[in-house]
Amino acid sequence: MSANFDDVRFLTVAEVAEMMRVSKMTVYRMVHAGELPAIRFGRSFRVPESAVAEVLRTGIADAG
Repeated sequence: MSANFDDVRFLTVAEVAEMMRVSKMTVYRMVHAGELPAIRFGRSFRVPESAVAEVLRTGIADAG
């Protein structure tokens, strides 16, 4: 099984937080809740830029 990640750009949690204008903790909560896909590298997460764009385009309903 070979995955081609040549065209995928991964962002750090800090970069995602800046793009979405939220705190890093909010990004971590979204990742842990499954609202934002992420890949774990060691002790840090990386989020595909396309996933951030999709969340910003469609939005996420606040359940609380």
